Amino acid sequence: MGVLLSKIGALLSNWFGPSTARAEDVSSEPSSVLSFHSSARWQLHFNSAKESSKLMVIDFSATWCGPCRLMEPSFNAMASKYTDVEFVKIDVDELSDVAQEFGVQAMPTFMLLRRGKVVDTVVGARKEELEKKIQKHR
Repeated sequence: MGVLLSKIGALLSNWFGPSTARAEDVSSEPSSVLSFHSSARWQLHFNSAKESSKLMVIDFSATWCGPCRLMEPSFNAMASKYTDVEFVKIDVDELSDVAQEFGVQAMPTFMLLRRGKVVDTVVGARKEELEKKIQKHR
């Protein structure tokens, strides 16, 4: 019963977000990749990113996804290399509503956005293709 209540609480937190910002709502990977753990926090960040001309690359992935884990070091390296680009990681199981909003159907899916609009997409563990598209749009 305690596990069920914990899952319900996590689900409600994802839907409505906490009343105040907590460290676990938004985390920064060592490579400066932002990870969001609350739909409300993501929405606030996304709305502010729409005002910026800075390229945003979103990695839609899952912890159980082998190709996603394979791409993680490369994604982190790109985040360190392209400091003029914002890199974001979204776990599709944790924020399924965000993944649905963007129409994600396979993992990993990388979406490149500018001013809130998708300008390019890479589906699958295609490191070279992703880097070329980042270079093209940055």
